[in-house]
Amino acid sequence: MNDIATPENSRPRLMQEPFVHDFVQAILERRQIYLNAAKVHGSPLYLVEEAVLRERAGQFRAAFERQLPSTSFYYAMKSNNLSDVSRIVLGEGFGLDVSSGIELSTALGLGATDIIFSGPGKTDPELELAVENADRVTVLMDSPGECQRLMALVERRKKRLRVGLRLNHHTVGLWRKFGVPMEALLPLYETIKDHSYMAFKGVQFHSSWNLVPDRQVELIRILGDTLKKMPPSFFDDCEFIDIGGGYWPSQGEWLVSDDPLGHQMIPASSIETFAQTLGQVIREKILSLGAFRICFEPGRWICNDAMHIIIQVIDKKAPDLVITDAGTNAVGWERFETDYFPVINLTRSGTMEKPCHVLGSLCTPHDVWGYAYFGQEIREKDILMIPTQGAYTFSLRQEFIKPLPRVVVI
Repeated sequence: MNDIATPENSRPRLMQEPFVHDFVQAILERRQIYLNAAKVHGSPLYLVEEAVLRERAGQFRAAFERQLPSTSFYYAMKSNNLSDVSRIVLGEGFGLDVSSGIELSTALGLGATDIIFSGPGKTDPELELAVENADRVTVLMDSPGECQRLMALVERRKKRLRVGLRLNHHTVGLWRKFGVPMEALLPLYETIKDHSYMAFKGVQFHSSWNLVPDRQVELIRILGDTLKKMPPSFFDDCEFIDIGGGYWPSQGEWLVSDDPLGHQMIPASSIETFAQTLGQVIREKILSLGAFRICFEPGRWICNDAMHIIIQVIDKKAPDLVITDAGTNAVGWERFETDYFPVINLTRSGTMEKPCHVLGSLCTPHDVWGYAYFGQEIREKDILMIPTQGAYTFSLRQEFIKPLPRVVVI
């Protein structure tokens, strides 16, 4: 359940037909590249486009660097935990944002030198791994209890560690699991600032599902009012303000409806609009107080468009019912019962969408890829693409009945 109200301009509306057709046409312009990958590597596949990943990372950085004097960028590994994705984004000058010991170990193994470790419920072994690599890791503490455990650990290990605090203004409902209330910043900072082995460096907040900048603008204004109450020593110590991630790709969120050809969408702002809007309020409310470095944690926006799923039709059971060689264990949940993505027939390509149940090969009726496909027709052995599956699919995949697809980077 989302405990935060959705702005009126983020309500579902009917998707205009040319919009999705233009999207499909852009995919079909690279059709032969995708077919060649299926021919060489078979199916099913997770297909990663390295050039798209690099382009998205560069676009995100450039948008905010134009607006702010000092910035840092951290790819949120949870959005797609394929190590190749993190490796490529590291090459574009990003650090890594990790939320577990597993992700931290992967980041360290990739040679990342600028890692932020955030998230609730960090275990003692996870914190110990961060302390062992204190020259590469900043821990964003999530609670007073975690702060006390970490203080005891660094005292015992005699290692100085960079730390920050996650703040949360929405301390109701399920979102209260994250961070500490804004009013807890001052007492926790006072606890940390004189500790021999804790170097206080910054604060973070994070809001999710940001199709528009409204929620982030609200939180930045509240944070600015909170920072005004901090003592002078805070501004000497605090180097960064991390405003998190949650940016939605500019095509918006696409949803299924009762009509297999009547899709809905929730529009999203462009990243340039995010940067301009957030840059203005950051300059007004944050940078007017001190020369902070502003940090960003994009995940979905970076990886969403860079990975696709390639599958093959195995059985045509009726004119409007086909079974494919992969199941939705490849995305980890019954995503396509609610989220719409075009199913594109690469073998018999076309820009007309036709109703058809495109289902996977798992022993469950919820194994749905889509309720229609783009193409001239659909037959057994046809190669299909489910595009833009880079965010929160690969990381959620699960071993259930069928093997998982292979990964191919092109």
